[in-house]
Order: sequence, then C-alpha cells, then structure tokens
Amino acid sequence: MSPPDRFVFDVFARNCTSRPVMETVAGRWGSLTLAALLEGTHRFNELRRRVDGVSEKMLSQTLHALERDGLVVRSVLSTIPPRVEYSLTDPGRRIALKLQELIELVEGEMPGISAAQEHYDAA
Repeated sequence: MSPPDRFVFDVFARNCTSRPVMETVAGRWGSLTLAALLEGTHRFNELRRRVDGVSEKMLSQTLHALERDGLVVRSVLSTIPPRVEYSLTDPGRRIALKLQELIELVEGEMPGISAAQEHYDAA
C-alpha cells in the first residue's frame, strides 16, 4: 500500500489535509482561476483580465496554492523576455469541469435567485 492509500480524507474533519485544498479550490479566486484555465493555457496578465476584479497579489497567491496542490502547472518558456504560462493538470481539469458545471448552474438559477433576494430585501 502506498502512503497516500493509508489515509482516509474527510474534509469535514478539522485537521484533514484536504480542507485547505478545498478552501483554495472553492474560494472565489481559486474557482474562477481554475474555470478560466479550463478554457486553455493563459499567461498571468491574460488570467488577470479574464478573472475580472482579482488583484495581482491575490492571483499570484492563488496560482501558487493551486500549483502546490498539483492542480496547475507553471511553465517558463525560454524566450526573450521569458514567458510564463499556466495550465491545468489532469486533476485540475477534472475539478475545473465540476466547477464549470456549478458556475453554469448558478448562472442559470440567477433569475430566481435575484427574485428571492429582492423579496428578502423588501421584507
């Protein structure tokens, strides 16, 4: 049995190592970054424009966390000037596909959600 097979991961358990990964993936910038990379390889500033509203610092931190978790690959191309590109790994792609489904579901439900918000706010 390999070492990772010995562990049972439970995101609901306080000390489970899957919890920080879940926080990165499900957080605003992590989920949007993964979904943007599902569209293809991007350079940093392309991602920053695609994920409208993210600061340079937050995008950098998010990409580092996603790279550490093995969900994103950072490739440095030996051009002048050097070019850095980000793309999804296979696990990153599988997670991003599920996030894309969630994004589409939320967007599709927005008329009802907006009506519920207006009703709630009027009360």
